[in-house]
Amino acid sequence: MAAALLAHRAADRVRVRSAGSAPADSINPAVVEVMAELGIDLSREVPGKLSTDDVHAADVVVTMGCGDACPVFPGKRYLDWQLDDPAGLPAEQVRPIRDDIDRRVRELISEIAPPERG
Repeated sequence: MAAALLAHRAADRVRVRSAGSAPADSINPAVVEVMAELGIDLSREVPGKLSTDDVHAADVVVTMGCGDACPVFPGKRYLDWQLDDPAGLPAEQVRPIRDDIDRRVRELISEIAPPERG
């Protein structure tokens, strides 16, 4: 959800990669549903495995509890967002998680990719 929200909210101001340290086989249907409510289609997305190259290429790495499974490089900015896991939850319980992530994403965008002033 975080990567999709970041890509959606920041448009072409950031390049986003999404990966997990232990990705599921498919996107949670409740996540697909609540993201569609915001106009974000995740129905064709497939979870991917986090690679060392992904982290090495990043300026900011947002983790969600991956602990020692995530590679760490000096000079990178790491944010560990403590969130409830939406796995197995119905849409009504996923919406508050989505909204929390959306708030954090908007704050991050304001720091790393503020709107250009013309």
